[in-house]
Amino acid sequence: MSLCVLFAALVSLAVPAAAANDGLWRITEERWSETHEKAWEDFVAGLGAADCWTLDECLKSPANPYRHTDPRTRFYADCADMPYVLRAYFAWKNGLPFAWQSAMRAADGPGADIRYSLEGNTIVARDSVPRTARGVAAVPILHNIVNYVSTAMFRRDATIDDPVMFTDTYSPRLDRAAIRPGTIAYDVNGHASLVWRVETGGRILIFSSHPDHSLSRTFLGREFLRTGPQLGSIFQKFRPIEVVGATRAANGALVGGRIVPAMNADLDDFSLEQYTGNPPVNPYAWGTAQWLWNGESMDFYTWLRARMSVGELEYHPVAELRGMMQSVCFDLRARKHAVEISTARGIQNMAPPHRLPNNIYGTDGVWELYSTPSRDARLKTAFREMYDHIVDFIKMDMVDAPRLVYDGGDLPGDLLAAYAEQNELCRIDYKNTAGRTVTLTIDDIVPRLYDLSFDPYQCIERRWGASGDELASCRDGELKTRWYDAQRFLRNQIDRTYDVDMGYSIEELERGPWGPRTGRGVVEGPEVDVRAYLEGLLRRQSAAGADIANPVATP
Repeated sequence: MSLCVLFAALVSLAVPAAAANDGLWRITEERWSETHEKAWEDFVAGLGAADCWTLDECLKSPANPYRHTDPRTRFYADCADMPYVLRAYFAWKNGLPFAWQSAMRAADGPGADIRYSLEGNTIVARDSVPRTARGVAAVPILHNIVNYVSTAMFRRDATIDDPVMFTDTYSPRLDRAAIRPGTIAYDVNGHASLVWRVETGGRILIFSSHPDHSLSRTFLGREFLRTGPQLGSIFQKFRPIEVVGATRAANGALVGGRIVPAMNADLDDFSLEQYTGNPPVNPYAWGTAQWLWNGESMDFYTWLRARMSVGELEYHPVAELRGMMQSVCFDLRARKHAVEISTARGIQNMAPPHRLPNNIYGTDGVWELYSTPSRDARLKTAFREMYDHIVDFIKMDMVDAPRLVYDGGDLPGDLLAAYAEQNELCRIDYKNTAGRTVTLTIDDIVPRLYDLSFDPYQCIERRWGASGDELASCRDGELKTRWYDAQRFLRNQIDRTYDVDMGYSIEELERGPWGPRTGRGVVEGPEVDVRAYLEGLLRRQSAAGADIANPVATP
């Protein structure tokens, strides 16, 4: 089971009799052409921009041009499944061939967890959609695919160019022509997303499905760790394939033949530069890579944004803050949906297990489906990145950095006004245990960010970090309260550690020790309060101005 649990399913409820809607996959196109790839990009971009919160909602929304040809079907997918499900769905609707890695083996050796293998995985089996004159039922094919797929599929060496056991995806060049909607963003900590837009300012917008089938949208940041090519992070694109040696039936369907991939050397946008750096080094020496832009040395994520920007990289600080707050609000709304799914199933009323899972970020069962430690860690990282960016913008303004585009005379004040504006536009409601609606804003979330419980066995008030009168309606007893208190240090940790044992009892959590590698969490989370930072800056500036206007005489 992956962090993105293999519980995903696509269940057919009925099959209409109409030929256009008969649910059969007939392969009529020999290959994925550039025209098909452009249509794939448009398909993903449309779904990403849609106002929908599950994959099923998206595929049944006006954003999906193929929705009227579907049998009565419900679509479910977690993060690893979603890229494959959407690619397969698009192939089905366009008569295209489709093939996939059906079995993986950890390069680490027997017994290794293929989701988190240290040396990546090798492909040991492949499968493809049968090519017959009548066609094959698409729904069972898609159901079969999601039962094979996990994040382990993305965790394989990007340098491989095997024509037989070929990889489903390849490593693309890092520019706007290559990083397009439909590109996969793989986080080696067990998460996968799809790019759906690249803004002119270089931000890469992504959307993801989750184990509870909810959908979230954000932008790619530092939570997507850059590693060596053996683990396949960060960017991957589906490899074009074609059918050779097939015959064509009277109805136009291709029969028989075999699947042949486009090799790396045949792909115009294949590149290992996300591993080699710029100027390039050996991809396996990825840790020594440098990132130079117009002679300036940058970290990878700043360089990536510069590379993806139209023209020179510029920061418009007020607009940047608005965008980051809108993204955080999307994350909070997606979390609300996830918590509601859990509470609707009554998980909070169940007795908690005696111990935590062996690793809270990657497990199975109830915890995998309804807990939110990974989602919450990404949310905390987004808050932390927003804070760090605002601090950087203030520093850039102080030295009149050319990359900062700001013509006003009070950047802290303008940022604070934009913060207040976006805070008013973001409302997250939840119904407490007593059935009353509680409304929260981003400003309400900030001081309780490290109090948001990821534990599905706890009351909804604790899932939203309530205290005082807001917590009064919670019905958690002494045992769950003790669990909540013991998990405090785990909630403080924004870095996900998948290779650490975390299967502790309450007593073991309570007595520590704490630290990133202990599996018990950390003593304190990083600072994230943008409003407090800006208000403090304005107070100091005001005090400094008063001192200058009213100097104190010295003897």
